[in-house]
Amino acid sequence: MRVEVWSDVVCPWCYIGKRRLEAALERFPHRDEVEVVWRSFQLDPSIPEGETHETLPALAAEYGRPVEDMRTVMRHVEETAAGEGLHYDLAAGVSGNTLQAHELVHLAAERGLQGELEERLLHAHFEEGRSVFDVDSLAALAVEVGLDEAEARAALADHRYRPAVLDDARTAQALGATGVPFFVVDRKYGAAGAQPADLLLQVLERAWADAHPIAV
Repeated sequence: MRVEVWSDVVCPWCYIGKRRLEAALERFPHRDEVEVVWRSFQLDPSIPEGETHETLPALAAEYGRPVEDMRTVMRHVEETAAGEGLHYDLAAGVSGNTLQAHELVHLAAERGLQGELEERLLHAHFEEGRSVFDVDSLAALAVEVGLDEAEARAALADHRYRPAVLDDARTAQALGATGVPFFVVDRKYGAAGAQPADLLLQVLERAWADAHPIAV
């Protein structure tokens, strides 16, 4: 059974959703037969590559709300994240274009390290305050999960995985995803948003039951 997860490495709800999916899989009797595939989705592809900005004032401007209002919203997300064992400081966060990060995730997939890199990038951004927006930072994180630095740098330089990243985005749109995280099981069952582990478990159980009907 395949679970595809569209996410962005700077999406706070995506990291929360990842933890909830992991909790659901822990309780799923057939978890050893589940393949989790991470798909690319950019929250803000309009940010020029190589540029970064402070997240808090940018969000306040985008939604036309006072900075303190957005800080309150961020605290709510931080409290939710803490319930999943994650430690955010969203008001101190930085945003940028994540296209290269997604390219690297596709390289990691070919090397059998996609899950490890997805986790590393999310942890680096949300819990360590490290950049995931430039080649040097991404190459260092790639090495930490076991990827070859020279290969990672070459892939980011020639953009060999960019078509795959853009194809993920088109597929998400075709499947009706308007935001992330977006979970799809066997291209038949979906769940949008950082749903509770109980609900994700129900989706897994239904998909499994439909794929393995009990003979009468």
